[in-house]
Amino acid sequence: MPELPEVETVRRGLAPVLEGQSLRRVEARRPDLRFPFPEGFVQRLTGARILALRRRAKYLLADLDRGETLVMHLGMSGRFEITQPEGAIRPGEFHYAADPDPRHAHVVFETAAGGRVTYYDPRRFGFMGLIGTGDLDRHPWFSAMGPEPLSGDFGADRLVAMFKGRHQGPKTLLLDQKVVAGLGNIYVCEALNRSRISPFRPAGGIGRRKLELLAATVKDVLGEAIEVGGSTLRDFAAADGALGYFQHRFRAYDRLGQPCANPGCRGTIHREVQAGRSTFFCPTCQT
Repeated sequence: MPELPEVETVRRGLAPVLEGQSLRRVEARRPDLRFPFPEGFVQRLTGARILALRRRAKYLLADLDRGETLVMHLGMSGRFEITQPEGAIRPGEFHYAADPDPRHAHVVFETAAGGRVTYYDPRRFGFMGLIGTGDLDRHPWFSAMGPEPLSGDFGADRLVAMFKGRHQGPKTLLLDQKVVAGLGNIYVCEALNRSRISPFRPAGGIGRRKLELLAATVKDVLGEAIEVGGSTLRDFAAADGALGYFQHRFRAYDRLGQPCANPGCRGTIHREVQAGRSTFFCPTCQT
């Protein structure tokens, strides 16, 4: 599933085409994705102007001048293709391109300026909704979310408070969207490895200095991934259908049996299944 850096890469790619633009035409080619489209979906969007395109955790939020927000989630395989009169938009830097299959083109947005954004989703695990902009924070999709990991609200103080007395490992807690919003398996593995913290260690026993390092490392790892456009896991694609290449900077994730990249460490990367997900870590330096 696309993680926060991938979704942020998509947002940055879509923003120049959609922000400030009126939707001249909207087409929904089927009645649903993971969930049915909201009642009057096409009519409520047609003619609306997109004031801003934001991200909350792994959601894209398009604020409309009609007092509603178009909420979009990519699910497992959702992607956008952007075309304009002058050609395709290719935000960021990507390793290789993937051609979207027209059979899976489910939603089309056309702007008054001539931009065209098509949403593809072969597995249809993504979804879209329309929510009153002022009601977003109270909606069930968002009401229990923790702070954004790249915001000033996320830091050692937050981790100290959320880890206190907890016996679960830090990886489990960092994946809890109530603790921090938008973190996924890949980047949690990376952050814990670089911080030299065991994913299995009881979180309540980790000292503040280590948590200060962990919070800073989470921000660094996410920032690096956003800079290069995210990872190339399976069929995730950036806004223009191209695949990012943060995987070439992985130091732990998907590096089973390879040397640990932490300075001075002579260990190797191991893999264990933790809560149904692959955990990649170095047992030598992650204590």
